[in-house]
Amino acid sequence: MTDEEQSDEFLSALADQLKILEKKLQKIELKTLLSGPEDKVSAILEIHPGAGGTEAQDWSEMLLRMYTRWAEDNEMGIELLDYLPGEEAGVKSVTLSIEGLYAYGLLKGEQGIHRLIRISPFDSSGRRHTSFASVDVYPDCGQEIQIEVKDDDLRVDVFRSSGPGGQSVNKTSSAVRLTHLPTGIAVQCQNEKSQHRNKDMALKILKAKLYEIEVKRQEEDKQSKYAEKSAIAWGSQIRTYTLQPYRLIKDHRTSTEDGNVEKVLDGDLNTFIRNYLLYLHGEQGKAEMSS
Repeated sequence: MTDEEQSDEFLSALADQLKILEKKLQKIELKTLLSGPEDKVSAILEIHPGAGGTEAQDWSEMLLRMYTRWAEDNEMGIELLDYLPGEEAGVKSVTLSIEGLYAYGLLKGEQGIHRLIRISPFDSSGRRHTSFASVDVYPDCGQEIQIEVKDDDLRVDVFRSSGPGGQSVNKTSSAVRLTHLPTGIAVQCQNEKSQHRNKDMALKILKAKLYEIEVKRQEEDKQSKYAEKSAIAWGSQIRTYTLQPYRLIKDHRTSTEDGNVEKVLDGDLNTFIRNYLLYLHGEQGKAEMSS
């Protein structure tokens, strides 16, 4: 086509069409990579700071902002399920529901330890600090997947909310903590004024965690012979965000790098997400060949 027509107007229009085609192909590629039974559902995402007090709590809030911006950019809904603010800055823990088609499939690779290296704004000496935060991602079971939780297996504790919410938030014991006795998993919700609503939200989070445990167990059975399985296991450091002495974000699983740290921290994660899904697809193929 360019041999026949080489005007600037035609070439510009052709370039625009190629960009549209590229985006369509990427969407088709993602649907091919996101073929798991739970990939299409919404996601529940938790962020917890590591050791380090205010510094790690501030890093956790930066991650909260990053994932919130990502969800907004990808036209997904966001619901804050639980939020516990830090004493000086940041958050002690936060749980989000990210609602949209393929939310879990796209975000599942974010699970792991995230490391930040920067000059601490909380250090008057201007020293460089390393902070850690963990991210957990669970498929939102919703009403589509039935996870049975017996009443006898639950311990229900109620307490007064400690987070933001106005003058009435601390007057009644509306916050709820559920402990699943067989597994020891404990979840809590305190964002709603209604104790009943908080219990429903906590049960939703608990079911998502129990479902994720079962999915992981099945995956481990499939990959028991796969020597490099630890590379994608929970607990491994997946990504480092370096702001000082140089600026670089690197994913340690895929070796994906980006020097535009502001762009990534503003929610532009799709390159990291796509490359992880391609990596995971290749690793699963190796596991199947070796079994």
